[in-house]
Order: sequence, then C-alpha cells, then structure tokens
Amino acid sequence: MQDKLILKKCKKCGVVIQTLGDCQNEALELKCCDEPMKTVESNTVECAVEKHIPNYTIEGDTIHVKVEHVMEEKHYIEWIALVSENTQKMVHLKPGDVAEATFPYEKNSIIYAYCNLHELWKKEVM
Repeated sequence: MQDKLILKKCKKCGVVIQTLGDCQNEALELKCCDEPMKTVESNTVECAVEKHIPNYTIEGDTIHVKVEHVMEEKHYIEWIALVSENTQKMVHLKPGDVAEATFPYEKNSIIYAYCNLHELWKKEVM
C-alpha cells in the first residue's frame, strides 16, 4: 500500500512538514535553509535494537496502538498517527510518556510512528 502520509524534512535544521500531495516538478520543490527538503520514506522492517513499528489491537470500534520504544529525552517517539482514506488522527508525545495512542478503528488505514532519530515507521491496519 502506498503511503498516505507525505512528510518532508530539512537536512540542516531538522524541521519536518506534512504535505497534501507530492509534486515531482523539481522547479517547485520545497526548500528550507536554502536547500531542497527530502521526502521522508516510511520504514516497515525493524533492523535496530529499538522497536519502531507500531503494534495494534482492535476492540470493537477502537484501535489501541503501542510502540515498544524508549521515551528518553534524546530518543523517543514524537507522535503516532492513524491515516485512512478520509481522515487523519495524530497523538503527540514527549519524553517520559508511554508510546501509546487510541483511535477510532478504520479498516484499511495505516498507523505511523515518528522517531526523533530514526524517522518514520508504518504498519497497515487490516
């Protein structure tokens, strides 16, 4: 499934923005700090000691999301989002929080988790 969430990140200052589409015309590319912003690609395979891929359980009309990840000052999950065809819901997190969120269940949506060091991770909801 193709990403439903398009993020761009500045290589210099680290700011991340979300776009509603992804223009392929290089003359119209987004810039920050006088440089083109890079598209953040979603990861789906764990390859580090830290876990990043969101896990979920469904209870009736609710989906509970959890990311088994440290939530330390220098390394944490910044947010968890559920994105479907028509909606997007996001929970922002900070160091010390538990990397969990609860959303209304929507079949065929995608759950995203954003790590401040390892960027974007996703899991499809069936």
